[in-house]
Amino acid sequence: MMASNKIKLNNLSKDSKGSRRALKLLQRPDILLASILIANNFANILASALVTIIMIDYFDGNVLLGSILLTLVILVFSEITPKTIASVYPENFATKSSGVLNILVVIFKPLVWLTNILSSRILKIFNVDPMQSASNDNLNSDELRTLLEEHGDLIPAQSREMLSSILGMEELTVEDIMTPHAEIIGIDITQSFEAAKKIIGSSYYSRLPVFQESIDQVIGMLHLKDSHQFMEAFEAGQDVKNILFDATFISQSTTISTQLSQFQKQDNNLSLVVDEYGEIQGLLTMEDIFTEIVGKFGAAKADLEREFTIKRDGSLIADGNSKVRELNNFMDWDIAEDGSKTINGIITDYLDQIPQENVCIEINGYRIEILNIVDNSIDKVKIKKKES
Repeated sequence: MMASNKIKLNNLSKDSKGSRRALKLLQRPDILLASILIANNFANILASALVTIIMIDYFDGNVLLGSILLTLVILVFSEITPKTIASVYPENFATKSSGVLNILVVIFKPLVWLTNILSSRILKIFNVDPMQSASNDNLNSDELRTLLEEHGDLIPAQSREMLSSILGMEELTVEDIMTPHAEIIGIDITQSFEAAKKIIGSSYYSRLPVFQESIDQVIGMLHLKDSHQFMEAFEAGQDVKNILFDATFISQSTTISTQLSQFQKQDNNLSLVVDEYGEIQGLLTMEDIFTEIVGKFGAAKADLEREFTIKRDGSLIADGNSKVRELNNFMDWDIAEDGSKTINGIITDYLDQIPQENVCIEINGYRIEILNIVDNSIDKVKIKKKES
């Protein structure tokens, strides 16, 4: 009963009355254990008394021989053999034995009540609540991921990875997967008509931010279905604000699971990410969340392979704006992600100054060499994990 898996029993209970009865018994493990132990001890004591009488009447009072024989019989036929079989097929035995156990619980109810009163007083001394055992089967996200890794052989590898990613959504924030401020692609109305046309024609997204000079001065969001009307107004020098819809803003500390729910409620798939001061830090789309769950594929995966170039010596060439999370996933590394989310940010935080070319540093077992600087920002770095 105690070795049975409640999830399996719950699944079996849809078609099995015995499984439903077993689950009901397991809701009060203190009463169930007390009934089993009372019956077990009663049976053992009764068997001992009967063997003693038989030994006295038929074997000249050889109680020692009777004790040895009874011990062997109980161990083989009442303990080791049945409990081993039951531990191999716990749900099957729990279902079949639930009827007998239910009867025992009813028969011994007065005695169980008395013993439970006495034992509960003792349990209080040790600050033990028997009802807590009912919540022991509740698993957190980390435990569920471990369960998937160790016992998920029947689940395809790709599905296991997706389930693991979904479980991790409670821990990840918008900042972890957003497109950084410097990489946001949008339409600058101060630029030419041709530049705007090129951006619209090459866009992967159904919505684009429209801004004046920089993304910090966003005017609104353009839906590509309105792009023809927008381009006509833009070419004619007319006001385009009435064609755009309002931009939505989200905090960079919002969890991914929360934001996914917000996207669904608002029927929106793109928002700008702001910090605690209201300054734009990046952009998040529904596609970014889906990519986090299912992984990169197609052109996105090819772009990632171009972004990270592995050298023969085991080192890696990466862009300064590359996300640390993507680097860790790509190389199966464990560079800290709790601070800055980009390689550039990690190095700048470590040096506490604007980095210089040809500078080598070591951060938590990773040797990082700055190869190129562009506009006071790291363009290319070489990273190698030290041998352990």
